[in-house]
Amino acid sequence: MPANKKPSLKKLQTISNKIRQDIINMIFHAGSGHPAGSLGMADIFTVLYFYILNHNPQKPNWSDRDRLILSNGHICPVLYAALAYSGYFKKQELQTLRKFGSRLQGHPHHSDLPGVETSSGPLGQGISQAVGMALAGKMDNQKYEVFCIMGDGEQNEGQVWEAAMFAGKHQLHNLTAIIDRNNIQIDGYTENVMPLEPLKEKYQAFNWHVIEIDGHNFEEIIEACHQAKAIFQKPVAIIAHTIPGYGVDFMESDPQWHGQAPDKKQTQSALKDLKSIKKHD
Repeated sequence: MPANKKPSLKKLQTISNKIRQDIINMIFHAGSGHPAGSLGMADIFTVLYFYILNHNPQKPNWSDRDRLILSNGHICPVLYAALAYSGYFKKQELQTLRKFGSRLQGHPHHSDLPGVETSSGPLGQGISQAVGMALAGKMDNQKYEVFCIMGDGEQNEGQVWEAAMFAGKHQLHNLTAIIDRNNIQIDGYTENVMPLEPLKEKYQAFNWHVIEIDGHNFEEIIEACHQAKAIFQKPVAIIAHTIPGYGVDFMESDPQWHGQAPDKKQTQSALKDLKSIKKHD
């Protein structure tokens, strides 16, 4: 699937806003979950699933599909919503998030839900899985691309840098890592927990091509993904600067919303904000 032509920015905005509203409703009904990162990545997931990725919801195991690996599995509400809107399953199922027996677990489980490429939960593991898939594709002369979504907090994991070193060595040009640089993690602000900067220079030192973007600017997201496909000597890291809790005034940039569900009143307030969402310039 990707779309035959570039969708309008208005259409992308409409889809991402609907995804954000579903994220709030899903987490409210579940009574637990991670809204901040999920809301912050809605624009990127919208661009990926409705323009960039080569995928087919009717054939989720199609061998030529692009692979999307969600390493920071706690933001799975945005993945589930994107999959539902793409047609992998009915949207009504989104309300079963974290319910007993649901296919929509608190962290994605590979064998439960079509479109979920790997099980995730322990941070730092997704990039190694993505590296393995990219290496296999390169060895087999396959055309599929591998995209790995990562949080900035998980850059603290040593496993990430082992995988980054391996990817650079093997020039995995079919691998694109998208790092959600939202500056928060479960224990607070990333630069207080474990400073990450200079993040761009670190990846460059591991032989990656690095692009920095505004993760809420659809044109920049699209351009970065196109650039990534045009790089043939190195893996690509897209550092996407996002606002955690984007679109909900009381959640934005507040670490407490990393992993906290809104109550009924907060949910109503959040949905009101999202129905009149404004882009940050």
